[in-house]
Order: sequence, then C-alpha cells, then structure tokens
Amino acid sequence: MHYFDVASTAPLHPVARQALTAALDEGWADPARLYRSGRQARMLLDAARETVAEALGARPDEISFTASGTQAVQLGMLGALRGNRRRGAHLVHSAVEHSSVLHVAERHGAEGGSVTAVGVDRHGRVAPGAFAAAVRPDTALAVLQSANHEVGTVQPVTETAELLGEVPLLVDAAQSAGRAAVPGGWSLLTASAHKWGGPAGVGVLAVRKGVRWSSPLPADERERGRVPGYVNVPAIVAAAASLRAVRAEAAAEDARLRALVDRIRARVPGSVPEVEVVGDPVHRLPHLVTFSCLYVDGEVLLGELDRAGFAVNSGSSCTSSTLTPSHVLAAMGVLTEGNVRVSLPLGVAEEAVDRFLDVLPGIVAGVRAPLGLDLPAPEATVGTLVVDALGKRCPVPVIELAKRIGDVPVGGTVVVLADDAAARLDIPAWCEMRGHEYLGAEGTRFTVRRTF
Repeated sequence: MHYFDVASTAPLHPVARQALTAALDEGWADPARLYRSGRQARMLLDAARETVAEALGARPDEISFTASGTQAVQLGMLGALRGNRRRGAHLVHSAVEHSSVLHVAERHGAEGGSVTAVGVDRHGRVAPGAFAAAVRPDTALAVLQSANHEVGTVQPVTETAELLGEVPLLVDAAQSAGRAAVPGGWSLLTASAHKWGGPAGVGVLAVRKGVRWSSPLPADERERGRVPGYVNVPAIVAAAASLRAVRAEAAAEDARLRALVDRIRARVPGSVPEVEVVGDPVHRLPHLVTFSCLYVDGEVLLGELDRAGFAVNSGSSCTSSTLTPSHVLAAMGVLTEGNVRVSLPLGVAEEAVDRFLDVLPGIVAGVRAPLGLDLPAPEATVGTLVVDALGKRCPVPVIELAKRIGDVPVGGTVVVLADDAAARLDIPAWCEMRGHEYLGAEGTRFTVRRTF
C-alpha cells in the first residue's frame, strides 16, 4: 500500500516514536508538582515548548498545547473575539477556511455577531486588497489559513496582514507547519502535530504577547489559562521532536516533492480525459495536488484506487454519507465531483508516483465504462505533449524539447518538466533562437507553443 494522504494525517515519524517511548518513562508525572519526577516532566515540557516556539517563530510563553488543531482554532477564535469585544463583534475569514473556522463563525453569527466570508479566485487564493477591504471599524478578528487543506494553495498571509492595521489575525497553519516557512504578520497561530508526523492529540495555540485574548472557558491554571485540563507530556515531547526532524528533512525534500507533484499535475490531464487539476500551480504546498474527474463518483474512484494499492483522499466532502459538496471547491468555482487529493509523504519513492500515474487512467476509464461515454483522448483535444525531463541536467531538457516539438501540430504545445536550474534560462533562449513561442513557467513546468 502506498500512503498518499498526509494532508489528513501523517504516519508517526520514527523520531516521534523514539521520543514518545522515552518520555513515557521519564515524563509521566504531573509537571505542576515539585517532587523529582514532577520536575523532570516539567523540564521535558519546557524543552518541548521551546522547540515548538522556535519552529513557529514565537516565544515559549506564547505557546500553549491543546488536544487537537481544531480545539486550537476554536479556542483561539473564541478567545480573541471575547478579548476584542470592545472593538466590536465583526469576524472576517476567507471562504475556504477549515470547517473548524466555519463552525465558530456560524456560532458567532447565531449569537448576534456579524461575519464576512471573503471570496477567492479560481485557484483558491484570496486577494490581499479584497480581504483587507472587508475589515470594518468594528472588526474584532480576521482569520486566514496559511495553506488550504483541500487543494494546497498557499495564501498571501504576510501581504494581507500588512493591510489589516490593528485588527488581530489568526493564521491556521495546520497544513504548512513543519513543511513551509511560517508566514509573518500573525497575532494568533494554530497547528496540529499529527499533520507533521507527531502523535494525534496534540495541537498548538500561539498567542502573541500583547494580543487581547480572554478564555471563553472557566478558569484553569494550566497552559497559562488558555487550555484547561492535564497536558499529555509524552505526546507533546514526541510532537516537538518530530517537528524538529521534519523541518530538517523538508528542506531537502521540498524540491523533490515539488517535482513529483509537477509530474502529476502535468501527466494526469494528458492521460485522463475530462479532468481538471485545481489549486494554484505556483503558490502551493510542495507535496499536495488535487484533480477532479468529470462523470465519476469520487467515493467509487477512491475505493478503486485503494484496491490498486493507493491510499488517497478526496478534497471534497461530497460522499454518499453527507451528500454535501466541498465548500472549498464550490468557493473556487471548480468541479466538485470525482475529486482526488494526493498528498505525498516525506521520502516517497519516485517509482510509487509513476505507478500511480500508470494505473490511474485505467481505473478512471473502468469507473466511467458503465456510462457508455465516448470521450476523446486528452492530447487529441488539447494538442499538448508532456516531456518529462525531471532529474536530468543541462542540456538534456532542451535536447528533449527539440526532439519532441515536431510531435505536436502547429499551434500545439509542449510542456517540459524540468528541475535543472539552467532550464529556466535555456528553454526561453531556445524558443527565441528557433522561432517557437515560449508561454512561461509554473514551478518546474515550462510551456512552449509550436509556431511552424
């Protein structure tokens, strides 16, 4: 089985497993107690807090641990709205936030507050100016995710934060923490350990010093009064250890995962008829890609892929159990049916991705077969050829382009997948010399139109 669903939850990182086992022996006691075992647990908890704070660009005393990422979002939002109630009762969020944000917004509106959901473009990205324009004098809180959980689009958090003035901004970093740099400008930040390979049951709530925040729950002396209840020290230690490890690995893995996702983004439309790859092609997480297939029941497709050995998920909540289209895909204005989300784990083998690309067309065709549709081949429709030169050094990408440009008709396009740094200069230069039209680059994807 190839597990391609880390956007839901990542497998427990080996470092997390080791740290958890050790902390079960050394950090089981109550960290609030003064005897030796309690002090030992407190030292482990403080060290974990410092590690997480450093990774998120915060101070240790700004970090509190929760029972989940959802709880962190809910406590963060409710506490900020309560703490800023003198300013007003207006809440602003993007239309593609996680359901945890939407549920708080729904409750806030039902209790007399006002809510504005800011729309996104077809890639799922907000415009900073449009988001800031939704802010009013009575706005108590703004919420904007760092990256979308369904399509991987990265939001312009830092640019947006600069336009918000004194309005506090909560950033849900559940999908990006440990994988990408933490954006600047946040007032409150939330994350979830099981998304980066830590144990489930550990969330993070960071509240900047000086930000007005008042607990919506009865007072409790633990976690600076933000989160009631006993903390799970061993799980927190494991979460911090895995966050440090994943950050170190992500630096090396980013380019490799991005290239593999580029391969999926390019090959799927070229091999499966009537398919749309969604999400921003440039401003996106390196490991996540989502595509939608017309005339396909998404749940059936996921089941067939599972039988073929691939654990993937749907960016859509449109299943036979809920019958509810994804609010993210709906807000983007893209197809909500036949949706597949692939999110690759660190260390995934290139051969596994190629195997997925090999079996996908046949599986989709098999699901569509009972419908009796006569669908044209993708290349016959779009006149596009994909040339995979990933991992090949200069001048191979240009050589492959020159060899294959004649395989498309005049007016057709060739997409070259290349991760060699020289390709960004060499491919446009080759087009200029040979008289073909260079249409631009998106990540490691270079598009050329044949002109003669």
